[in-house]
Amino acid sequence: MLMIFGGAARPLLRLVAALFLTTMALLTACSPTLNWREVRPEGTRLALLLPCKPDKAQKTVPLGGPATPLSMLGCDAGGATFAVAVAQLGDASQAAPVLAQWQNLTLANMKAGPAQVSPLTMPGAAAILVKAQGRRADGTAVSGQAAYFAQGSQVFQVVLYADSIAPEVAETFFSSLKFE
Repeated sequence: MLMIFGGAARPLLRLVAALFLTTMALLTACSPTLNWREVRPEGTRLALLLPCKPDKAQKTVPLGGPATPLSMLGCDAGGATFAVAVAQLGDASQAAPVLAQWQNLTLANMKAGPAQVSPLTMPGAAAILVKAQGRRADGTAVSGQAAYFAQGSQVFQVVLYADSIAPEVAETFFSSLKFE
């Protein structure tokens, strides 16, 4: 009897070990691709969610004429690029024309076809959401969504680029925008 039990225990032990290893492999494979965290661009009251730890960059660009420092936070996750850019214009009356120019330059840069523009509900600002299909510099197709808004003399662009944008990802990203 002891031999029968001992003989039967080995296949059972192998089965338990195999199930354990399979479970561990599945848990590792299920680690989240999008690890959402709240970020706040320096010098602003804006808060938003990014799905990965952002890199920071600054460059000077001609927004509305004179060279303007542009601060950016961005990261890549789940096959998509997420970014927020902010510039201080110094003159709030320039915000609307600068945002219109920024939108046009972005669409031209991505060689976009006709864009869909709609209001974006955002606490603390009047914002628009622009959706377009275009081409990357290498000619591959890209989907883009971008929010444009201002607070005082600060102007903002929040963008999401991917081969294909999952609606739930875009919803999480853009609905997180708020001023505190």
